[in-house]
Amino acid sequence: MSHARRLNLWRVRLLMFLAVIGPGFITANVDNDAGGIYTYSAAGAQFGYTLLWVMIPMTIALVVVQEMSARMGAVTGKGLSDLIREEYGFRITFFMMIGLIITNFGNVVAEFAGIASSLELFHISRYISVPASGLLVWFMVVKGSYKSVEKIFLAASFFYFSYIIAGVLAGPSWKEAFIATFKPPSHAGFNNSAYLYMVIGLVGTTIAPWMQFYLQSSIVEKGITAREYRASRWDVIFGCFFTDIVAWFIVVACAATLYTHGVREIRDAADAAQALRPLSNEFAYILFAAGLFNASIFAASILPISTAYTVCEGLGFESGVDKKFDEAKVFYWLYTLLIVAGGAVILIPGIPLVKISILSQVVNGIVLPFVLIFMLLLINKSDLMGKYVNGTWFNVIAWATAIIMIGLTIAWFVTGGGS
Repeated sequence: MSHARRLNLWRVRLLMFLAVIGPGFITANVDNDAGGIYTYSAAGAQFGYTLLWVMIPMTIALVVVQEMSARMGAVTGKGLSDLIREEYGFRITFFMMIGLIITNFGNVVAEFAGIASSLELFHISRYISVPASGLLVWFMVVKGSYKSVEKIFLAASFFYFSYIIAGVLAGPSWKEAFIATFKPPSHAGFNNSAYLYMVIGLVGTTIAPWMQFYLQSSIVEKGITAREYRASRWDVIFGCFFTDIVAWFIVVACAATLYTHGVREIRDAADAAQALRPLSNEFAYILFAAGLFNASIFAASILPISTAYTVCEGLGFESGVDKKFDEAKVFYWLYTLLIVAGGAVILIPGIPLVKISILSQVVNGIVLPFVLIFMLLLINKSDLMGKYVNGTWFNVIAWATAIIMIGLTIAWFVTGGGS
């Protein structure tokens, strides 16, 4: 093959990738929301570098699970909750939707907690920041088209580079961090309820159940079919690696500063940013705080959309940001209710924001196996997926992820169920 022909082939592949990029990259990056940033920060502060080993198996599992979602959306042209309803009936779907609404509402509250705490670092009251941000994300989605909303979300995704820079500025022990990433600690940690709680939280915030529903719906709404599946898969893989690299740097930044200086407890992710100020430098503090606000408002847009998509698809209502309010009333009203209720909770004096934030991620980890089992049952149906059914290794990794999470949950309860 001539040089010119090879160059042209790569140009075509790049254009195809740019045409489908969005759903996978956006979904993976919303992982690093306020609850996620708090969980990664707390992991670094409480256990130093010793939880970094979780990142590699967690990234592999994330790639497999997200790729399965994208593939099902591209091949079937239907969302995950839609497929569950069609294959397993309305009753099972209804109870799953109720469970996801409850789980996701905790996540939405965590996002508004992140908005409030990040802007309070810049001396803006939560009674101003929360209502203003809620109105902003509502207007952006309700009045925008899918393409305009996606462009905004893609721009927000790249702002996560601020955490990589903050991690470098924190001055970590690179040798210790890399050894901890590739060498798991002794099994002694798994006898510790708090350690297990944090492992479940890390997996729950990285491979959250809502992500699978949102990604599959986004693939369908963007019109990606089996023909564009290969390029879409690279969008998913790129997003998964980028988001977990960011997560790694958040853990490292807090391990290098908070853990090293004996700060084991932080009230929320904003505390992590505040603590970086005297322990590293002013620029790292500003980047961490600004990154928290970006992540929170980004996820405060996505999570209610994901929930509205999931519920409307599962129960047979019209959904989609490309539809007008009158065309998808249930979708938009549910989206509006989640934003208003989630923001209102944060304005209640004395609400335990930290417990809600981290507990929401642990609940994600506990619920994840149930969603994975349904996904595995669906994606291995040859009459549904044709030649796109799972391969052996994808099944092994996905089933192992579900079984391990069930095992970790049981072990956590056995060791006392504490945090």
